[in-house]
Amino acid sequence: MNEETAPKYITAHTASYNLLKQDARAMRQKPTETESILWKYLRCKQLGVRFRRQQIIDDYIVDFVCLEKQLIIEADGKYHNTEEQHILDDIREAKLQAAGYRIVRFTNDEVATNIDQVIESIKSYLYEKQSFPLP
Repeated sequence: MNEETAPKYITAHTASYNLLKQDARAMRQKPTETESILWKYLRCKQLGVRFRRQQIIDDYIVDFVCLEKQLIIEADGKYHNTEEQHILDDIREAKLQAAGYRIVRFTNDEVATNIDQVIESIKSYLYEKQSFPLP
């Protein structure tokens, strides 16, 4: 992969990177049940592209990302249903979208009860021919 085709992403600011790196490592070592389910399908290029898990992008740790396709997959627990968390998620999404990423969110229930549909949905985002408008 040459410099022009190499996926580009912004990593955390120097002051916060080491803390985020420790957090990301801990999250990879003790994933949630939902993250473990998804990782079984995303790892080792099973969908034709490489995914990373608990990746630092900007000042955030995303659950899964395909840098090549600039696609972020998030598995959301119930705490994402609160109004405060919705506001924080919107801010995070806006910042990541401004950096060129598309974000796809699935609830823990969707992943646990309908993983086949979740994977099909991820495939459609990965291989959709049209571009995604940014807000």
